[in-house]
Amino acid sequence: MLRVTRLTDYATVVLTVLATQPESVLSAAELAERSGLEAPTVSKVLKPLAQAGLLEGFRGARGGYRLARPASQISLVEIVEAMEGPLAMTECSLDDHECGIAHQCGVRANWRRINDVIAAALGNVSLAQMLEDGPIPTPPPTAAKRIPARLAGN
Repeated sequence: MLRVTRLTDYATVVLTVLATQPESVLSAAELAERSGLEAPTVSKVLKPLAQAGLLEGFRGARGGYRLARPASQISLVEIVEAMEGPLAMTECSLDDHECGIAHQCGVRANWRRINDVIAAALGNVSLAQMLEDGPIPTPPPTAAKRIPARLAGN
């Protein structure tokens, strides 16, 4: 099963809270209260989101966080990568290093294609769309693309 981590899910929830009040600077405690999450959990997700440039942090008595840019300009792939690192279905879809079976493996290119499709799908959904009621619009169906498969040893 493909699944994002719980922290990535929570990060998305925190970002949607901020997206509902884009001009406001909210403290970690306020974000915890409004999101229904525990304060330590909120604090844990804020740091990587800020490091990825998705949030702006402000210090001081009235400090807190706000979105670094409009919610319509923040994609889900950015959120996933901020929390989990580069999107990769398999090790070889991320890295060019050779594994022990690279010389006989016929699936690496196909995993990379699948990885690219998933990254594009996440890239096409914005944080703003996550706030909308109802289903996220999907692109019109296209003719199914066949991915040529090579068997190991062929």
